[in-house]
Amino acid sequence: MKKRTRTFSLLLVACTLFSLYATAQVTLSGQVRTRTEYKDGQGAPLPIGAKPAFFTSQRTRLSFGYSTYRLKFGVTAQDVRVWGQDVSTMNRTTTQDLNGLMLHEAWAEIGLTDTVIKNKALSLKIGRQELVYDDQRLLGNLDWLQQGRRHDAALLKYETGDWMLHFGAAFNQNKEAASGTLYNSTPPGNYTANTNGGSMYKSLFFLYTGKKLSKGNASFLFLNDNFSQYHLDGVSTKIYDTSTWSRATTGFYYNNAFDKLLVMASTYYQFGKTSAGQDLSAWLLSGQLGYALSKKFSVFAGADLYSGGTSGATSNAFDPLYGTPHKFAGLIDYFYAASPFGKNGLLDYYAKGKYKASDKFLLSADVHQFNSATDVSGYTQKSLGQEIDLVGSYALTKQIGFEAGYSRYFTTTLLASASVKNIQNAKPSADWAYVMINVKPEVLFK
Repeated sequence: MKKRTRTFSLLLVACTLFSLYATAQVTLSGQVRTRTEYKDGQGAPLPIGAKPAFFTSQRTRLSFGYSTYRLKFGVTAQDVRVWGQDVSTMNRTTTQDLNGLMLHEAWAEIGLTDTVIKNKALSLKIGRQELVYDDQRLLGNLDWLQQGRRHDAALLKYETGDWMLHFGAAFNQNKEAASGTLYNSTPPGNYTANTNGGSMYKSLFFLYTGKKLSKGNASFLFLNDNFSQYHLDGVSTKIYDTSTWSRATTGFYYNNAFDKLLVMASTYYQFGKTSAGQDLSAWLLSGQLGYALSKKFSVFAGADLYSGGTSGATSNAFDPLYGTPHKFAGLIDYFYAASPFGKNGLLDYYAKGKYKASDKFLLSADVHQFNSATDVSGYTQKSLGQEIDLVGSYALTKQIGFEAGYSRYFTTTLLASASVKNIQNAKPSADWAYVMINVKPEVLFK
């Protein structure tokens, strides 16, 4: 009898282990994405006489994913470079001025509730990860940039039915220190703007709650990011302290479709201290209406208002945090992206059209009118110029895609002024064009 019981127990354990193995999934994926660009004033106008730039950049990624009972695991190695950046006969040496091989993601997600419980899930995701929410205006992976964006954070997630509640936290340090928590908010190296480079937060906490709607979602966000305080040693050298300046951003997002009508709206308020210690009171208002004229053709119109300027000693300049700015305010990246444009805020009126010729071929055209959100001393008009964006994409297969785009910007004297872009003798217009090839193979093992 004991022998039978032992045999049965061994069979039960074997069946359990086999079932766990059988439910496990392993995913291997890669990406090679090249983008060839012609820049004649992308990011900021060029002075008259300046020559356009032409180059090809490449992102290479290799990702491994594992999923089983109560566990998900992901690692993405990434290399970003410009063609010709290395001498072809040399072994690559990565320095602080050169992009190189790095970990874009390395995380584990632990299921804290049994997966057999339906419609309720509590999990903890830890490690280097992307934070992507809503339309990515404030929290996004910045996928357009070859480097992308990621955070070293812990994320507690609770989901039940159509509701979700996320709490995220991050605390940054430059090294394993022997004592104290001093943090240099400007790590050494050549960091592209808006890639967690430049002025990094020392700590970050956020609470996000969202609800799925019939054809969209609604959400609330509260985010607190804290920056190391500093004092100046001489004229411009920053000496960082252990204390922090605290900034908070809170607001709502709504996106839903009613038959052929699409409605999107968001509003956020920002307060506390800027990363430079200035009092802060700023806001963002955004609204968009879309209409499907047919199954293939849709049109959109909207406006975004980012507050700016000052009220006494208080800054009213809104900062769109850690989002994907390339999606907003024009593809040529004049605002909140590649280069600064002052503290006057932005009012963006836009109209867009999308034509889906087939399941594989998509065309889009956007037109923007940009204005300063505040009056600028010495200028009677607020126009910062107009922009036209044209993009076409074609999916050869699910793993191979082609995309090409062209943008033209018509500048103004205000845009080139010292209060905005600060470009002397700027060209009256700017051009930017690109061709991108995206190859993403994926293999799934069950």
